Amino acid sequence: MTAPDNQVPAPLARWFEGRGWKPRRHQLDMLAEARRGRSALLVATTGAGKTLAGFLPTLAELIEHPVDGLHTLYVSPLKALAVDIQRNLVTPIDEMGVDIRVETRTGDTPSDRKARQRARPPQILLTTPESLSLLLSYPDSFTMFAQLRTIVVDEVHAFATGKRGDLLSLCMARLQRIAPAMRRVALSATVADPDGYRAWLAPDGDIDTVSLVQGEGGADPNIAILLPEDRVPWAGHSGRYAAAQVMAEIAHHRTSIIFCNTRALAELIFQDLWKSNTDQLPIGIHHGSLEKEARRKVEAAMASGRLRALVATSSLDLGVDWGDVDCVIQMGAPKGSSRLLQRIGRSNHRLDESSQALVVPGNRFEYLEARAALDAVEAGELDPDIFRMGTLDVLAQHLMACACAAPFDQAAMLGEVRSALPYSALTDELFDRVLGFIRDGGYSLRAYDRFKRLSQDADGQWRVSHPRFVAQHRLNAGIIVEATMLKVRFGNGRALGKVEEGFASTLSHGDTFFFAGLSLEVEKIDTEDLIVRATSRPARIPTYGGSRMPLSTSLADRVRGFLASSSEWHRFPPDVREWLEIQDRRSVLPRPDQLLVETFVREGRHYMVAYSFEGWNAHQSLGMLVTKRMETMGLKPLGFVANDYALACFGLEKITDPAALFSADILEDEFVDWVERSHLLKRAFREVAVIGGLVERQHPGKRKTGKQVTFSTDLIYDVLRQYEPSHVLLQAAWDDARARMTDVGRLASLLERAADTMVHVDLPRVSPLAVPVLVLIGRERISTNSADDALLIEAEALAHEAMAID
Repeated sequence: MTAPDNQVPAPLARWFEGRGWKPRRHQLDMLAEARRGRSALLVATTGAGKTLAGFLPTLAELIEHPVDGLHTLYVSPLKALAVDIQRNLVTPIDEMGVDIRVETRTGDTPSDRKARQRARPPQILLTTPESLSLLLSYPDSFTMFAQLRTIVVDEVHAFATGKRGDLLSLCMARLQRIAPAMRRVALSATVADPDGYRAWLAPDGDIDTVSLVQGEGGADPNIAILLPEDRVPWAGHSGRYAAAQVMAEIAHHRTSIIFCNTRALAELIFQDLWKSNTDQLPIGIHHGSLEKEARRKVEAAMASGRLRALVATSSLDLGVDWGDVDCVIQMGAPKGSSRLLQRIGRSNHRLDESSQALVVPGNRFEYLEARAALDAVEAGELDPDIFRMGTLDVLAQHLMACACAAPFDQAAMLGEVRSALPYSALTDELFDRVLGFIRDGGYSLRAYDRFKRLSQDADGQWRVSHPRFVAQHRLNAGIIVEATMLKVRFGNGRALGKVEEGFASTLSHGDTFFFAGLSLEVEKIDTEDLIVRATSRPARIPTYGGSRMPLSTSLADRVRGFLASSSEWHRFPPDVREWLEIQDRRSVLPRPDQLLVETFVREGRHYMVAYSFEGWNAHQSLGMLVTKRMETMGLKPLGFVANDYALACFGLEKITDPAALFSADILEDEFVDWVERSHLLKRAFREVAVIGGLVERQHPGKRKTGKQVTFSTDLIYDVLRQYEPSHVLLQAAWDDARARMTDVGRLASLLERAADTMVHVDLPRVSPLAVPVLVLIGRERISTNSADDALLIEAEALAHEAMAID
């Protein structure tokens, strides 16, 4: 009689018993699916043992049928997560006494170990999409992956819908060709569209080949909003006012993680907390720009319980399991219910205990957003997952990687590429154009040998035209295109991390800035290093050009609902309730399906504020377009400011007909002209040119500066715009500019409904609802050191004027 599909081998069973545990149902279901040879998507609450569920079939197979080569590939969106998984996986393997090797391979892995891993891979390899793509660029990838049985994609929601997901999807298609029996597994706690992810995971998008395994429900999270001791602020977005209260929460709990939405804010919050840390509690900071050794040191200190709190960014959003964390604090609004749930899951990483979390709103709109996020979590509502076509720059990079490994046949490669869902609708003509671009750079660039990376033999096989292009690809491949960074070092050579070249260019000898939790003084700046020394002088915060987190559509809808539903207001603090009540008396609170536009005059300027709730990105784009149209109409615009909730434009002439500024044809006329004339398309082209391999960031032994990369791409951009406007990379840049940089989808949705739903209210003075966005105008006029105090004074003056009852 055969054993049931979900029966664990004896060493595993003894290990569970020794811990006083029993395998959970979904863990056994994953084992059963594996034994049937089926791929699977596991959706399970944080703390439900997702990682163990993903690896349980691998451990069972390697115990029952040991193999020497690579058996399972684990792909993580974060280096820190791969390292954390290794630590948590090696422990049970050692305790069971089984001979299974587990190793990581990321950009931080030493080169000698990378070479050894290709020659003698471990049974389980933990990596990232970029490192996997590089592995596939070697000729020995065909032997390394020949016996691969399983690929496990952890935190699949974090990258499946973006460019890194495109790359991983193509990599899985290649692996499936090398190892046809390979199973695909994906894990996530926050998936709103399981069928969408099953299709993404499956070969050829065949959803029926991927089983959906649902985890057991855990204890409901315990989330509260931390309110200030006096009033919810009118302005700001970081919750810095609450530093002393946050420090008190840290003192009250064993271990806390303080999440910030940006690296700059993390540095700022760490300094604020340190000033309030009268008990000298050990606290640390963690973000992606810190040196690897600094991150590892902090991670080890957290794992061993030596830190009471860690200020972090999205570098720790996903999966890292520190069991002693008993409180998570989100500084500023979370921007999405899925992100909030993910971050909350770092607290009490156990299924049967409630996660403890606090949200610190930065202003009154952010209070409404925080309340909306809590309601969404309670209702089990996650942010929507938006799948789209795969990008052409990623495809070009992948095709070059495949050619580096071995020559390929065009028809066979097209079939392989189409088996990846993001590229399933790729046409023959577009595939030809991408190959043509790699072959010679395109019509306008084919006179230059440096762009002739591929050639086609008489037998139709595509191969790399010169060995130098293989080395060039491996040095430059990658999907994340960051601004060029300078190393921050002490005079003795010790590295602290990296700051962007653009920020470094604003510094001079003797200037000070906060980094890695320290106040640093600049001693010297050269092409690659920023030499500093520690100081106690006041300092500024480094700026980073990373993309801003957009407000999710589901939270935006809930905030709109709050404005229109006074029956909900009893749940709000008195000052927030008063803010809405006076807005209702003095102006209008729009229904969810309405676009409120207010106009008023203040200090000789004419203002128009539109409350569209489409997120900062869309509002920035709209502000550029509307002010351009105002100029055309003779309204003499002076500028605009925006936040996630509203757009405020101001000028010298009164706006009497806002509807004319919001007509849908603005996307046909002004939008195209603006994107082409602005830096946006050039910036998008810079990124796709680097990803697509047209411009290299590094040569053997040296790295280009950001200015050199920019000069190269801008020069090529101008040539292509003039002589080859249909170039495949210009098309890719346009796709990026539309979707990612301008959020044109939300913009189009707003403009489509504007004409029919606009409610225009002309007011004698500023309204309560306008205060949080109008305060942003003052920020541009104030020096860094005095900004907070000055903005507070300006906000109070505006609020006094807005809240006065006639």
